[in-house]
Amino acid sequence: MSAKKKKNAEQPSAEKSAPAEQPKERKVKVIYYDDGSTVADMSGTRKEKTPRQKTPLKEQARTFFTVMKKMVIPMLATLAALTIVYIIILAAAGRL
Repeated sequence: MSAKKKKNAEQPSAEKSAPAEQPKERKVKVIYYDDGSTVADMSGTRKEKTPRQKTPLKEQARTFFTVMKKMVIPMLATLAALTIVYIIILAAAGRL
């Protein structure tokens, strides 16, 4: 029996080893005011209001056609691939 008592004496109990509880920090509660609208009003969040510079129509057209030139080849390749897949499916179904 004395061996058991020694074993228990050597192990620190959970109550003794736990540090004293510290008080929890209080979180500041954020208060939101609802005006009844369904969309949030973000107009007041921007500090610097710079006037929007309108891009000239000529520059917009140039940008549009530059992008279109880059998209034509991938678009045609996609259409060709879809056409080939469609023909293969028709041939497999026996309707070709």
